[in-house]
Amino acid sequence: MPDLLIELFSEEIPARMQARAAADLKRLVTDGLVEAGLTYESAGAFHTPRRLALTVEGLLAESPAVREERKGPRTDAPEQALAGFLRSTGLEKDQLEARDDKKGQVWFAVIDKPGRPAAEIVAEVLDATVRNFPWPKSMRWGAGSLRWVRPLHSILCLLSDESGATVVPLEIEGIVASDKTAGHRFMAPETFSVTSFEDYETKLKRAFVVLSAEERAEKIWHDASQMAFAHGLTVVEDKGLLAEVAGLVEWPVVLMGDIGADFLGLPSEVLQTSMKEHQKFFSVQNAGGKIVRFVTVANRDTSDDGATILAGNQKVLSARLADAKFFWENDLRIAKTDITQWTDKLADVTFHRKLGSQAERVDRMADLAREIAPLVGADADEAETAARVAKADLSSEMVYEFPELQGVMGEYYAREAELSDEIAAVAREHYQPLGPSDDVPSGPLSVAVALADKIDTLTGFWAIDEKPTGSKDPFALRRAALGVIRLALENDLRLPLDRFFDAQILRHQIETSDQAERSLLQAVLQEIARHGVFSSAARAVVDQFEGDAPEWVEKVVGHKPDVSDDLLGFFHDRLKVFLRDKNIRHDVIDACLSMPGKDDMTLVTRRADALQAFLATEDGENLTQGFKRAHNILKQAEEKDGVEYSFGPDPKLAEDGAETALFDALDAAEAEIAPAMEAEDFGAAMRAMAGLRAPIDAFFETVQVNADSQILRRNRLNLLHRISATCLIVADLTRIDG
Repeated sequence: MPDLLIELFSEEIPARMQARAAADLKRLVTDGLVEAGLTYESAGAFHTPRRLALTVEGLLAESPAVREERKGPRTDAPEQALAGFLRSTGLEKDQLEARDDKKGQVWFAVIDKPGRPAAEIVAEVLDATVRNFPWPKSMRWGAGSLRWVRPLHSILCLLSDESGATVVPLEIEGIVASDKTAGHRFMAPETFSVTSFEDYETKLKRAFVVLSAEERAEKIWHDASQMAFAHGLTVVEDKGLLAEVAGLVEWPVVLMGDIGADFLGLPSEVLQTSMKEHQKFFSVQNAGGKIVRFVTVANRDTSDDGATILAGNQKVLSARLADAKFFWENDLRIAKTDITQWTDKLADVTFHRKLGSQAERVDRMADLAREIAPLVGADADEAETAARVAKADLSSEMVYEFPELQGVMGEYYAREAELSDEIAAVAREHYQPLGPSDDVPSGPLSVAVALADKIDTLTGFWAIDEKPTGSKDPFALRRAALGVIRLALENDLRLPLDRFFDAQILRHQIETSDQAERSLLQAVLQEIARHGVFSSAARAVVDQFEGDAPEWVEKVVGHKPDVSDDLLGFFHDRLKVFLRDKNIRHDVIDACLSMPGKDDMTLVTRRADALQAFLATEDGENLTQGFKRAHNILKQAEEKDGVEYSFGPDPKLAEDGAETALFDALDAAEAEIAPAMEAEDFGAAMRAMAGLRAPIDAFFETVQVNADSQILRRNRLNLLHRISATCLIVADLTRIDG
């Protein structure tokens, strides 16, 4: 069984595309081989800046012969049907066989497909792969029509076994496949022949090319760490940068350089970001966490041990850091004198063409942060102040140059403006969490502003009907919703999200420049956030208008919750994903989302945790079955009789001991469930409910619900309703599977 080796050798492939391209090469080639009948034992893909390589081991020498029978039309079918069948099989009529079938004679085609040699199939598959390769971006060069990410120079395609290696006959746009490749561009540019993957990998390393990206990354990290350790320093870990740099070199040579003394006073984040984004340097820090040196990775050995390379890198880095130092000093001067210069400039920065400027967004955030503050233990005035300065650094020169430092610089500048440490921290922390593993802020001010920021973003895009579709989410709204959920759950917050949604959607829809009207509008929206859009408190504020009310009053009075309901449904979808990742069953989540308070993510999660734990017990599982039996009998009777059996059952009509025991058990359970639910102690409520298991089982074993006496039947159906209602207090058990 031969092994296959493929290499596609080109100009430098962008580092961000290499891993995906190697995986695509493996997928396209192996899928094509298997589809053509060539199975294999294993396959591995590799990538360097100038090559994609694939090794396939244990490949069949040829595809197996295949005999296929196809049933066609009846022998007396119209000629058009027969002609179509012949076209699909590639046979003539005299090659068909007439066979007896249940409904008469039918034409059968017997198609023999002989086996094909592996080389022929490999050539076809690789040709199709190269011509249709899914590069994110590609180019043409010269006079040919072939498209590749960068000009393709050569193709190595080899089948090897015990008897030796054979080049697969293949030509693509004038590039003829061979057994040759080349080494490092500068250190060993000569071509050489190979006979197998092992020979290929070994000779590449002799030619100063490390084929494995993982091996290159390990070498970079090992050498950098050892070099830093020798100086009593450590390298700042950055897995993304490590993967990128490993894709920029074929022969990694680690060098450590100095940062000019003039720049060591810059914040570590500025140094690290500037070096990473512009130079692809790793930051090296001392024991105190201060960035003091850098590590760069060259692509070759040099006679001066990298001294010339380091000198050039340090010169370029000094120029970059000089710019950063100018931005930093200029920004500090503004922050110390008047940070409101930046907040005023936000009026000229567009957030979204349909949602206004960043200044308008900050106004909405500040209003919402005031309303959220009491629920998270923050002072309302401080929450408003924090929200108004949280985005100030967006106008700074440093953030203009390095957008990824937004928030980080804001914290520095807020401290320079002599704001409190808590308010300064909000500038950085209100963006968090940025992902499922990112830290969640816990400071009350940061939590209030982070929630206001994310809720304003979500309600704004829902108000203009710009929602995520399929896999597209250009404004990261799924991430924002997950951020709200994590902020609520990890800080154990009780937030009536639906009311905040309605209030903020109205803020997006209503504009007024009149200060008196604005004050009244704010009062209305605050009442909506506290009590709901249709509350008497909100209506009382609206009724303060005398004479002709402003136009926006009609928007408040006529507001419909359709948009906020849809947004809440979006949150429920995000919560389901979040809880499923924590192994909460989908039916448990649905059962809890059907209950009151479904806009309170913490309440839903507590209920779901308790319900899942309850259902994992024998009592929980059996009680659920007993409930469903009672519920189903009740519903069937109600549909049949056309009445609702929801009146209190009379224990005096109980004839059987099991029936009397069930009445007593329900009385006892309800006495425990009610206070437990009031205290939101769902575990205690469910434990009380578990006491109903045995009485319900005994009731169904000994009592006939559909008794001949209509009085007894009606009373027992009302008793089933009581069972159902008692169990449904905790969760909608009708949604539990099984």
